[in-house]
Amino acid sequence: MLDLRSRRDFLGAAASAPTAAALIPSESSRPLPTVQFGNTSVSRLIIGSNPFYGYSHFNRLLDQFMRDWMTQDRRIELLHRAARAGINTWQFHYNQQTVADFKRYRTEGGRMNVFLLSDFEMQKDFSMIPGVVEAVKPIGVAHHGNRTDDAFRNNAMDRVREFCKRVRDTGAMVGVSTHNPAVVEYIEDRNWDVDYYMTCLYHVSRTKEETRKALGEAPLGEAFLERDPERMTRAVRQTAKPCLAFKLMGAGRNISSPEAIQTAFQFAYTNIKSTDACIVGMCPRFKDEITENAAIVRNLCSIPT
Repeated sequence: MLDLRSRRDFLGAAASAPTAAALIPSESSRPLPTVQFGNTSVSRLIIGSNPFYGYSHFNRLLDQFMRDWMTQDRRIELLHRAARAGINTWQFHYNQQTVADFKRYRTEGGRMNVFLLSDFEMQKDFSMIPGVVEAVKPIGVAHHGNRTDDAFRNNAMDRVREFCKRVRDTGAMVGVSTHNPAVVEYIEDRNWDVDYYMTCLYHVSRTKEETRKALGEAPLGEAFLERDPERMTRAVRQTAKPCLAFKLMGAGRNISSPEAIQTAFQFAYTNIKSTDACIVGMCPRFKDEITENAAIVRNLCSIPT
């Protein structure tokens, strides 16, 4: 049986807590809680980048909607809005489009901290790491989660470790992203020189064969299993290193009501450590997700006034 805090406790707390809409008027002026990453104070709510660039983890139609609606003008304005809401950190993966957005954001006076996730050319060519770190000056650089999980599956973790060493040489903090709690346990058991983890609450990198072995059949698309968050947050609590939890709401699968959203946030912040933060992708086409999410986190983390 998994070692986790009582579902009854956090569900009861979620049901009794004020809704995000009720919190917005009185809470919006309060700062967000922060945690330390090295010498940098990071808001416990970090804005992610998947919706900005059409990675819905749902279907191709939602991918296309995100790409069409999320023009560069909108992406930059959303970053400024997030900063005004108290979010002081942005996590994005490396490619030409994201770096162009980063440069424009900085040119317009944007001051958010950055966590960088390797991908695409940078993932293939480690010699790019020093130049990218010099240009972006991120708090830390993490090995991409899907690539990490592939390496773990194929007994090729030496390449992940080599990536970590290259990042260490730049002076940036060293991170490893993963969707599989066994990866965190593997690295911890071997005492790798790593500063933080990015930990997906859903093990979406399972292959269809792995899912069939576990369940007897496989879903159409990625597998978001209801007890995955319990498994990952247990691994998060067992490491002393700070973690950045992501996909709290199952890439939009847990947003059927304000209560469902509240419960997803409640579970995450109750079951990660007080030194951890959460990355949340936001696509505020139909409502002000930025303000609502910030209000929920303020309430859950109970900053004294």
